[in-house]
Amino acid sequence: MSRRALSLAAYLAYARGGATPKTAPLPDRPDGPVVWAYAETHEQGRALASLCARLRGLRPEITVLVSGRMPERADLVPVPLPAETVPECDAFAKRLRPDVVLWAGRTLRPALLDALEQHNAHLIALDAQGRLWQTPAPRWMPDPSPATLALFDSFYTVNSDANRRLRRLGIDRSQLRKKGPLIDNDPPPTCDDQQHEKLAGLLSGRPVWLAAHLNGDEASDVLRAHRISSRLAHRLLLILVPANEGDAPRMITEAEALQLRVCQWDQGETPDEHTQVLIAEGPEELGLWYRLAPLVFLGGSLANGHGGQDPYLAAALGAAILYGPNVGKHVDAYSRLVDAGAARIVRDADSLAAAVSHLVAPDQAAVMAHAGWDLVSSGAALVDAVLSEICAHLDHTGEQ
Repeated sequence: MSRRALSLAAYLAYARGGATPKTAPLPDRPDGPVVWAYAETHEQGRALASLCARLRGLRPEITVLVSGRMPERADLVPVPLPAETVPECDAFAKRLRPDVVLWAGRTLRPALLDALEQHNAHLIALDAQGRLWQTPAPRWMPDPSPATLALFDSFYTVNSDANRRLRRLGIDRSQLRKKGPLIDNDPPPTCDDQQHEKLAGLLSGRPVWLAAHLNGDEASDVLRAHRISSRLAHRLLLILVPANEGDAPRMITEAEALQLRVCQWDQGETPDEHTQVLIAEGPEELGLWYRLAPLVFLGGSLANGHGGQDPYLAAALGAAILYGPNVGKHVDAYSRLVDAGAARIVRDADSLAAAVSHLVAPDQAAVMAHAGWDLVSSGAALVDAVLSEICAHLDHTGEQ
């Protein structure tokens, strides 16, 4: 390794001193190849977990260790993140000796990344964006970000802005792979083909929209929006799937109070020409409803306290997406879909009604759905490229 940049050397001197916090004990290094994955946000964690599951499917001999905001999965082994001190980070890298590191997050940990590089890990940065990189360095110290970024072997960037920022920080063009954002690529739910064909025939020619994962405190707005929209599109059908099955009776009552004709799917009823609202109490058949409705409102987003739903599933199944302002758990995902032209925010019954009235036109919804599909497809291409790099590196080191 070449001599460390002065900024990184200064940071490591700073991170060497002081009291070392106690961290949980580390497991022994597993036999065979080891990949360590770190995610800074829950959204990155879900996407990175899906990527690692794909990796394990291709190469079951690989052990995947995970830290940060990663979901619990049986095929991923959680390990505690070390304190950002040189002794702790060196002990972490020396004990686990990962062959490959997957780093998703814009907050860098120079002591940890340096220790991993010193122990010959292949460092891959994922979801690299055009925003400033951050480190725990105090303000009086020279910024160690450029020297820390130089430790990485490759960067998977979200767009050209991210490429330009990294180039300005001294990263070689050959290390940059513009592949789009890291997004969750779990397989979408299946549906009964015969049932889909039957319902598609029954609903042929009717405009259809879906309110999925709808909470009880936002159902009134959605039903009122549907009633308003129905004045312009008399055959409009709303498919409503509550977030909690126990809310279905209340939603049925509210729909009937608005003089909307209701079909109760779980009671064995089938929609006819006069049905205005189909209520399916459970989420088991969401795969069917997503495929029937070109326009989807994702619940848990109009009222406070729910945090919204992951929108990538709806995008993967070809739906234009509407959502409310309260999507704190998935704000990055919605922002990306909005930037791509695949999603639109609404704030109340009136704005939802206006959006539905505009987007139930097949050509309008199709433009948004296509944009969402392009974004999700780019995520799949990113996963393929990362898996290829990991496998190529492991094969190369295995030959040595």
